[in-house]
Amino acid sequence: MTTSPLLRNVIGGRPLATLDDAGTTLIVDPSTGEHYAEAPVSGPGDLDTAFAAAAGAAPAWRDLTPAQRSRALLRIADAIEARAEDFIAAECRNTGKPRQSMGHDEMPHILDVIRFFAGAARTLSGLSSGEYVEGHTSSVRREPVGVVAQIVPWNYPLMMATWKWAPALAAGNTVVLKPAETTPVTLLLLAELMADHLPAGVFNVVCGDRSTGAAMVAHPVPAMISITGSVAAGRSVMAAAAAGPKRVHLELGGNAPVVVFDDADLDAAVPRIVSAAFFNAGQSCTAASRVLAGPGVHDRLVDALAAASAKTPVGAPDDSAYFGPLNNPGQLARVGGLVDRRSPRSEIVTGGCALDRQGFFYPPTVIAGVGPTDELSTNEIFGPVVTVSRFSDEDEAVAWANGTEYALGASVWTTDQGRATRMARRLDAGAVWINCHSVLATEMPHGGSRASGFGTDLSTYSLEDYTRMKHVLTRLDP
Repeated sequence: MTTSPLLRNVIGGRPLATLDDAGTTLIVDPSTGEHYAEAPVSGPGDLDTAFAAAAGAAPAWRDLTPAQRSRALLRIADAIEARAEDFIAAECRNTGKPRQSMGHDEMPHILDVIRFFAGAARTLSGLSSGEYVEGHTSSVRREPVGVVAQIVPWNYPLMMATWKWAPALAAGNTVVLKPAETTPVTLLLLAELMADHLPAGVFNVVCGDRSTGAAMVAHPVPAMISITGSVAAGRSVMAAAAAGPKRVHLELGGNAPVVVFDDADLDAAVPRIVSAAFFNAGQSCTAASRVLAGPGVHDRLVDALAAASAKTPVGAPDDSAYFGPLNNPGQLARVGGLVDRRSPRSEIVTGGCALDRQGFFYPPTVIAGVGPTDELSTNEIFGPVVTVSRFSDEDEAVAWANGTEYALGASVWTTDQGRATRMARRLDAGAVWINCHSVLATEMPHGGSRASGFGTDLSTYSLEDYTRMKHVLTRLDP
């Protein structure tokens, strides 16, 4: 009988066996459904050790100059780039992502994010000093919050983690990070690499399940909790953090409206919508999953989306595929369930049934006739499924687009610049794309509101989220 290798937490700069007998999680290749490793479920002893390491490292890391922290992040980026193939191979096996998308899309972005925050670390500033009370001078300091607990999802393990740890470390905080229970591999590899460039305890990775995440939030040491996950997970974090109270940073779900007006250029729009809908098997919070089509373009758009979707290749990491499997059997069942429970007035135009092959594959799927209050419209699908609804006018399009609890991303497709500008103002979303969808710029903020959370990833605004302000007032006379 073959024994799967047991992964280990990385705490204080070195791999550590778990201190608690809380069990293990099987690590599965989603392309085959076969497990190839086991990860510990970290318990109270592991978390105490990790948070003690982070707290112990915090004063010295905080007191480094921004230039010193910047150089450390630049060295980390260079080291990851030198081992890019190792990270790509590990991430693809753990997630099922195509090597093409991981190597050409995600990895360059990850490196860019680290290098951006290395530079941004040197730009933090407060208000200029001034005399706001007679005989006294005031200044504002921006300081790190301290120890940050971070919980990241399984859809983009390495990328989402980098969105969190890079600004946190750049701002002078220390981190204890928990990967999703199904995708810890690259983050453990990252922690070992980072140990060569950071003081021990600055960055720690602990494996575990939901109980581990809940224990991290309840732990007395972290001053801030940052999570990317579901709306339900975010609500649980907020409730638990209130007992601290702890600062929270939430990037939660979405079901992005894609508003296509009658004057849209379909030849340009369709391939971009399909690309944004099915990238990463639709397992993106801003996936182009909810298409709202004008009355004059609806039928042509449905036909064009179906034709393009049917030609979108699905396969394992080394195949010539645009997207791979869903992350786990639970997600495969969830997506299939949402499609199976669709309204009888809706119609599956293409796809709609799990592929009969090894692994957790679901085909590109287009469903027309979906109503604005249907489950497929009001719930995040998180799979390769596009729904299409017909609206009658601009006001109805806005009402439907804003008619869910989410407010993360949206796109508008039109050749009318006035309408595009008007829609960008009216849509309730953290990002609005015009004639494109889910295009990211490291320098620009990414975040939502309402049930999609609050707080910002990317940009210098994210760096500020990991700081606190301190007013210093000095009496001028002795």
